[in-house]
Amino acid sequence: MNLNDRALLVQLTISQWSARKLDKRATKEVAENHGAIDAAGRYNKSLLPLNDYLANVGTKTGLIRNRYLDNTLPWGIEGTRILPSANYLAFMTDFRKQKAEWEYAVGMFIDHYGDLKDSARRLLGSLYNETDYPSEQEITGKFKMDMAVFPVPSTDFRVALSNEEMTSIKSDLETRLKQSQQAAMKDVWERLYERVKHMVERLSDPKSRFHDSLIDNARDLCALLPRLNFTDDPDLEMMRSEVEAKLAHHNPEILRNNPDLRRDTAEEAKAIMEKMSVFMGGL
Repeated sequence: MNLNDRALLVQLTISQWSARKLDKRATKEVAENHGAIDAAGRYNKSLLPLNDYLANVGTKTGLIRNRYLDNTLPWGIEGTRILPSANYLAFMTDFRKQKAEWEYAVGMFIDHYGDLKDSARRLLGSLYNETDYPSEQEITGKFKMDMAVFPVPSTDFRVALSNEEMTSIKSDLETRLKQSQQAAMKDVWERLYERVKHMVERLSDPKSRFHDSLIDNARDLCALLPRLNFTDDPDLEMMRSEVEAKLAHHNPEILRNNPDLRRDTAEEAKAIMEKMSVFMGGL
């Protein structure tokens, strides 16, 4: 299998202003008031307290990062992830939508930035310091989001090196590609295994309460995995199908109120875990 025909590399970068600042003067005053050394603590102040605009940006940032991690797999380079080609269109369509909503939230914050600073003057009292705040011209540049897309490196390359050096480099690259591919697929297996394990833990104890998300998350993962299985691993697909057919199809409310069904489903989940453990031993 030629990996660069089946996947891409992606890198998400997000930067945003935190609106938090270490106040050295306040830190020193707190330490003196309590008879402590300055290193005993740090006073980090919120520059724009009690505002929802920046909080909305942060919430959307967290959601985008989580969807990025959910839809991609680990790669050998820090910050870079592998995106199976089968999942490219669905993922990028959703990312563009989420980015547009993030940019709207950023725009709302910037539009109210001046008013939020006025509120901060009143709320922070003597802790307010104008120099802590970017100017209205600078604040826009504090927010950036980008999704870089790269091809997976190919072992078919030619540079002006000796045959011996070329052979060594090619061998090393092939090894690294194989290791990265194995790590990516191991991540997929572990996602499914952890989801089933969580169901075993919740369903095995009749007194343990569980939310609808116990089933909903399993169902969502089963829908996503075919797009992440870029090696077309038949064992993974078999286990995914079994989870979907035996666990993820249940109605959470019925499962909560039917002790026999709950017990039987827990047993099914345990049996699936045992099967998965055999396959994962070779990963």
